[in-house]
Amino acid sequence: MCRNISTSKHLSSEELNVHRDSKDNHALTPFDFSEANLKRLSAIIQNYPVGAQRSALGAAMDIVQRQVGWIPISAMHKVAEVLNVPRMRVYEWATFYSMTKRRFRGKFNIKVCVTTPCMLRGADVILQVVEETTCCCAGGVSPDCLFGVDTVQCQGACANAPVVVVDDDYYEDVNVCDVHNIIQTLRCGGIPPWGPQSGRFACEPITGQTTLLENPPPPGYGIQAALLSPNPGPCTPRK
Repeated sequence: MCRNISTSKHLSSEELNVHRDSKDNHALTPFDFSEANLKRLSAIIQNYPVGAQRSALGAAMDIVQRQVGWIPISAMHKVAEVLNVPRMRVYEWATFYSMTKRRFRGKFNIKVCVTTPCMLRGADVILQVVEETTCCCAGGVSPDCLFGVDTVQCQGACANAPVVVVDDDYYEDVNVCDVHNIIQTLRCGGIPPWGPQSGRFACEPITGQTTLLENPPPPGYGIQAALLSPNPGPCTPRK
């Protein structure tokens, strides 16, 4: 009896924890927070006591990534400067969390979930179609720099597997046609409708809602009548 064996993509150590200067990613790469983002970061820092600014590190890195799409080494240095922490603390954060993009990942970062529920629903085929449609293998960037493709672990939408995430937008219950439509819409400058592509609402059963079909009972339902008395009498002292 034969069965399919799935293996994960190889990730080089350079991607995980080692920085190598490149043409567009070195200490002198221009970066500065926009005025709006600097104001936003300052407001976040105010939530923490003096001397605990490092607690805003995650928020600062997220702001950088949303501003430029990834986090160059020069941006890490800027974060360290704003938060008054050693650069090593920023490096540690950037190399530990997999959501940190330390190299350019295209204008649209497409993430295909390959955890068990999605794989059981055909995530391997979805990944193949994504790679073919974008002309980009997982871990790379398309020739037109429009798409970056990654495989990721559980995205928290197992009931709606298989799931494809584009930046922050979830596309659930996707099939081959859905993938083609999503990528083509992005390529043409549009924004595909996110959420379940099967037509169901949220994570209701595909066959339709089976529970919570009636309005919920009012407050106090099922409570003893004596406990609902608006004017309870005085307590009787215990003997």
